[in-house]
Amino acid sequence: MASSSSSTAQKPHTVLFAWPAQGHVNPLMRFAKLLYSRGFHITFVHTEFNFNRLIRSNGPNSVKGLPDFRYETIPDGTPPPSNPNATQNIPFVSDSLRKNALVPFKKLLDKLNASPEVPPVTCVVADNVSSFAVRAAELLGVPGVNLYTASACSLIGYLFYNELMERGIFPFKSKFSCWLLFF
Repeated sequence: MASSSSSTAQKPHTVLFAWPAQGHVNPLMRFAKLLYSRGFHITFVHTEFNFNRLIRSNGPNSVKGLPDFRYETIPDGTPPPSNPNATQNIPFVSDSLRKNALVPFKKLLDKLNASPEVPPVTCVVADNVSSFAVRAAELLGVPGVNLYTASACSLIGYLFYNELMERGIFPFKSKFSCWLLFF
């Protein structure tokens, strides 16, 4: 009979990271729950700011997790706002994550792999704007994929941005404005 630790080691372990906005977190969380229902060990990674905000909003039981579904955090690299309930500056957080999140995310993956309580990380799934997570997976030697978590309408707008601009459907003059629309 196999011990519980050997059966845990046999499970695939997916680490998921969503860009810290509800429109990105919610779809990736649904995907994580689907994988969990199929027998995967799940580690869902939040930024520290969003994780603390989630606890304040929904209470500590909302992130209690299960033996094979856990939550972890990484810093977003921005100074804490004076009001913990404030909305973060989206371009600032995005730029900070892009520049600063690779190292803490890779350290988290290393920590998970060193833990006897969880199976080794077998893959990383990250929001499409979180390329650092895929890079960390590459450094670890496991598959890493970006998943587009926004709506199908947003994806079509993103893919056909130039055509929509030429036809006068998008009134925006710069791609940065369009980027804010999608993220």
